[in-house]
Amino acid sequence: MQSYWIQSSAKQTTLARREVPMPEPGAGQVLLRMRAAGLNRGEFIAGHGLTQAGAAKPAGMEGAGEVAKLGAGVTGLAPGDRVMGRCGGAFADYALMDAREAILIPPRLSWEDAAGIPLTFMVVHDMLIAQGRLAAGEWLLITGISSGVGVAALQTGKALGAKVIGTSGSANKLERLKAFGLDVGICTRAGDFCDKVLAATGGKGANLVVNNVGGSVFAECVRAMAFQGRLATVGYVDGVLKAEIDIEALHAKRLQLFGVSNKLRSAEQKAESTRGFVADILPAIADGRIRPVMDQVYAFDELPAAKARMESNAQLGKIVVRMA
Repeated sequence: MQSYWIQSSAKQTTLARREVPMPEPGAGQVLLRMRAAGLNRGEFIAGHGLTQAGAAKPAGMEGAGEVAKLGAGVTGLAPGDRVMGRCGGAFADYALMDAREAILIPPRLSWEDAAGIPLTFMVVHDMLIAQGRLAAGEWLLITGISSGVGVAALQTGKALGAKVIGTSGSANKLERLKAFGLDVGICTRAGDFCDKVLAATGGKGANLVVNNVGGSVFAECVRAMAFQGRLATVGYVDGVLKAEIDIEALHAKRLQLFGVSNKLRSAEQKAESTRGFVADILPAIADGRIRPVMDQVYAFDELPAAKARMESNAQLGKIVVRMA
């Protein structure tokens, strides 16, 4: 079968297509005939550490496909079922998935829609619901809001009844995101948005902040937080891995700072997060209250071009690859 592999150096990641044997599902796994897979920026940024320098590994982290074969002990699924979920090596004809993370695809979703949902919206569930405890009427600030995670956070935040502020370097993208409920757009790529956040929130600041950008805006995120505010760090596309922390603000405003990553989570912890997503967000996707935002769909042969689009920062929403 055909499979893309990713290799990382200190400064970049590269893709190579290989012919490899079809995998066999082990106990608790399912083998999927892949139909589509989503791109995730963190996998393609060398500094994120998802691919160790010098080592090559199967590329892809989430996707959708048909169950082709069940491993020992798997119940509740059958060959032919349409499922989506987190899945290593998703950019391939076939891939293995932990059966505990296999989610039946709602009938209204296409393969491409489904492929861009699992990792993105489970990250959003982690930072908005599980850790962020976002409540109706609160203010949510999302830096780098036009990314796949950013747009999904906007949609989920609105579904939860929050008011949303977003930053982006593109005024055009901010204008387009108004159709998805964006309340306040701030056109900037720098750490200079605190005053506008305070003005929008009546001087109180944001109750929950999602930092998609990284260290270059971390201090500004802290400044923009409300009393008892929460700050989720989910990415660092700027490559800035260190930032100052205002200890006085942390102390006086009783702030909470937390990270959002699956890198060190156990299989059971990942399965638990899947169950949380299925309970809290999937119903809104299934009935159309949340509609996945697709930037572009590429053919399997065009994965390098899809990667280039992601790295160009031109996207609004998810980029997906469709299998032949």
